[in-house]
Amino acid sequence: MQNILFDIAIYLLAAVVAVPIAARLGLGSVLGYIAAGIIIGPILGIVGAETQDLQHFAEYGVVVMLFLIGLELEPRVLWDMRQKLLGMGGMQVLVTGALITAAGIALGWPWETSLAAGMIFSLSSTAIVLQTLSEKGLVQTNGGRATFAVLLTQDIAVIPMLALMPLLAANVAPGFAPDGSITRASADAAEHGHSLLEGLPGWGVTLVTLGAVATVILTGIYLTRPLFRYIHSAKLREMYTALALLMVVGIASLMSAVGLSPALGTFLAGVVLANTEFRHELETDLEPFKGLLLGLFFITVGAGINFGLLFKNPLGIFGMALAIILIKAAVLYTIARVFKLRMRGRWLFTLGLAQAGEFGFVLVSFATQLRVLDGTLSQQFLLVIALTMLITPALFILFDLQARRAKERDPTAPEDIIDDQGPIIIAGIGRFGQIVNRLVQSCGYKTVVIDHDIKTIELMRKFGFKGFFGDPTRPDLLRAAGLADARILVVALDDPAATTKLVKYARKQHPDLHIIARAADRNHVYHLYAAGADDIVREMFDSSLRAGRYVLENIGLTEFEAAEAERVFYQHDRYTVAELAKVWDPKVPADQNKEYVARARELEKELEANLMEQLEQYSRVKKRLSE
Repeated sequence: MQNILFDIAIYLLAAVVAVPIAARLGLGSVLGYIAAGIIIGPILGIVGAETQDLQHFAEYGVVVMLFLIGLELEPRVLWDMRQKLLGMGGMQVLVTGALITAAGIALGWPWETSLAAGMIFSLSSTAIVLQTLSEKGLVQTNGGRATFAVLLTQDIAVIPMLALMPLLAANVAPGFAPDGSITRASADAAEHGHSLLEGLPGWGVTLVTLGAVATVILTGIYLTRPLFRYIHSAKLREMYTALALLMVVGIASLMSAVGLSPALGTFLAGVVLANTEFRHELETDLEPFKGLLLGLFFITVGAGINFGLLFKNPLGIFGMALAIILIKAAVLYTIARVFKLRMRGRWLFTLGLAQAGEFGFVLVSFATQLRVLDGTLSQQFLLVIALTMLITPALFILFDLQARRAKERDPTAPEDIIDDQGPIIIAGIGRFGQIVNRLVQSCGYKTVVIDHDIKTIELMRKFGFKGFFGDPTRPDLLRAAGLADARILVVALDDPAATTKLVKYARKQHPDLHIIARAADRNHVYHLYAAGADDIVREMFDSSLRAGRYVLENIGLTEFEAAEAERVFYQHDRYTVAELAKVWDPKVPADQNKEYVARARELEKELEANLMEQLEQYSRVKKRLSE
């Protein structure tokens, strides 16, 4: 027990020291975790044999992460991704696998070993890539969504790969040592096989597999609400966390028992629960576990790097790792061009997926048990996988540099392709638009947000809000966002000219659209009124009005009197703007328009008279009540 506590303390200490340093240097948390593992493992030798067992436990971080990602995706959104899942993902796995298989045969490996290598290295790291995309706010970009689609396809592809591996072993006498005895690895594999499928005919395996998937879906639809109501009756906060963990671990165990990917099963469950009222509760409960388990997984990757084998053949190992990255990058870049990803998304897609992945560790272990790979080659493969994962943060840094140069060359070029529509479009997501968006989304309504400031879009993505980078005044982007079918357009741009231009265009294209626009000042109000805006909000008006109410409350009026004065002023101002708009002339400055000035003075006197009359009326009422 004492040794376990000591090991836990070492892992936590390494993370607490290394990760903040890496984050401060702009290297990202993933590189910090891996570096921490290298320090406490190969360099200092503080941890050792327990690392491999701990890595299996830490892989649940990937499972939890995919469950949380599923919660963010509605089934309709997943269906809309089918072209990327089947096209981009399927092409990447098949082409990459074929090229690496050909390279293995060229090196003189048996075709079975070469095909196993092709399957192993065609996969990418779901854990590292999604964690980095999330930290950088790139998940909802066009390149980020394409990257996620390929990662999901790879997770699905692991299932047929595991099924194919024993067939490769048929030609290499699987399970027998050179002296003819059964190997310990093969015995363990047989002993701990998929118990629910053992001994079943082909049709039975199919039925059990489909039954497991149906169980996950039906449980999510019909049993979640009763379970949450039952837990709620206990009025214990920790029970919600226990239920969330039970769902993830239970589904993962069921998927493993029928030979399916646990990560895929929990992702499916997350998608089923994406439209339920428990989505945010589950996210809140599981987020800390995801972060810790993923961090632990990355530490074990670093701690498990065999530097002894690396030093024996550095050129060979580094050459193999570099070759894998170059082959995958070439395939990915070609696919990105075929599917017409824009430049920024193309490089994110290419550099983000060029490494090998954590499921490669699983396939290497399985292939070694079946003797498809010999001991030396399997150790080399494990080292190459770890090295490519270690290089991944550097590839993301290279992407950041490339994206920055592209933006400097053409800072106005939009990178996102809008593939989402909703009844409410918000153009501009600065301080003004953010409040509008948060309020509307908090009430359960869907919005489509467009802004021309990439930093603002990336910032809001970090906080879980979806948005698209692009110029909101561009007609093609507005059409893609669903302007023709939208009910409301909120124009919250900080450029008055662009705001007026957008209002004019939207009113012309959609006469029945309700347009709410942000105005810089009263003069801008008149421009927007003429352009066709329905509701116009001066950006400083409401806050100034509230400040004036606070002045009245602290100078002697009651809260009710001050609130009524605010209400009267607000209503009269709306009436004033409408009246002055009738005499406003855009060709003549307001202070030189005699009719405008005269009418403004009349309306100001009316306001003073209304307010004084209102206050005197309250004063008389108070006097009667006090008598």
